[in-house]
Amino acid sequence: MKAFEWMIGKFSIDMGIDLGTANTLVCIPNEGIVLNEPSVVAVRKGTNEVLLGGDAVGLQAKEMLGKTPGNIQAIRPLKNGVIADFEITEKMLRYFIRKVHNRNVMVRPRIVIAIPSGITAVERRAVINSAERAGARKVYLVSEPMAAGIGAGMPVADPMASMVVDIGGGTTEVAVMSLFGTVHSESIRVAGDEMDESIVNYMRRNYNLLIGDQTAERIKMAIGSAAPLEKELEMEVAGRDLMIGLPRRTVITSTEIREALMEPVMSIIQTIRTTLESTPPELAADLVQQGIILCGGGALLRDLGTIVEQEVQLPVRVASDPLTCVARGTGEFLNQLDLYSRVLDSGDESAAA
Repeated sequence: MKAFEWMIGKFSIDMGIDLGTANTLVCIPNEGIVLNEPSVVAVRKGTNEVLLGGDAVGLQAKEMLGKTPGNIQAIRPLKNGVIADFEITEKMLRYFIRKVHNRNVMVRPRIVIAIPSGITAVERRAVINSAERAGARKVYLVSEPMAAGIGAGMPVADPMASMVVDIGGGTTEVAVMSLFGTVHSESIRVAGDEMDESIVNYMRRNYNLLIGDQTAERIKMAIGSAAPLEKELEMEVAGRDLMIGLPRRTVITSTEIREALMEPVMSIIQTIRTTLESTPPELAADLVQQGIILCGGGALLRDLGTIVEQEVQLPVRVASDPLTCVARGTGEFLNQLDLYSRVLDSGDESAAA
């Protein structure tokens, strides 16, 4: 049996996974990002049967969100960065593993999964179990800020402070790291989804217009900003009029959307402040030079770096390709598995199956 497992392992592609609330990214060492799809699964209502013979996952399933007939349900199995639906997560992981291996079912890869730093031991075990049941030979967990720091090329191994703000779909992770360890971290459940929700609420409150989450996300990406723009933007939005119940269009401006986003943006800034207040003085001194790096999809919000810099009085930069930082970090972890797993397995940053 061991020999059989070894043989299957030899022909399996090890992969790093950024298992996000909004999107799942897969990185393969020396190849980079090979898969980036929404964390959505379409099932037959009342069952956990995935549609299209198990293939209604990712992009195909996201297109169905908010548009499904009564007998079909599009589910996001992760909520706030943790597994909300164990069985659906397992099916989603199995689909992504098979897709990377060109639908070969006889694979047993080693997998590194990035998880929020604030999750509980029970939630960690749920991630490991889901990955094992989906076909992983061995599972390593690494905290998202550590993976993001590695992916962004920060000196996390050196005796100096590296500070990461990772704004994902469900959670924002803020961490100060040094010598392969996390000195202090904060995790809040305010991130991209909360921003979308703020836009939905603003449209309902100010325009009596009901819009869906996907429309809110499109508005955020098209005209959203954290600070005033040189040339303010506007956009036509369609939804359902709450007064008469019929479809209606209206035009909104980037100034209005900035107002809608103010609360989640200030929550993130407050979390950065709290983390800085708990950072030892020697490391705090490093941050005056090193500054803060923003990553995750939320870092793409226009001028977010500018407003954070104004509020905390430290240099702030957005990582190159912030969406893929965490996934690239998991790939780098696999590249140097002997070094990283030894360091991380001994602490609470990682757990191996």
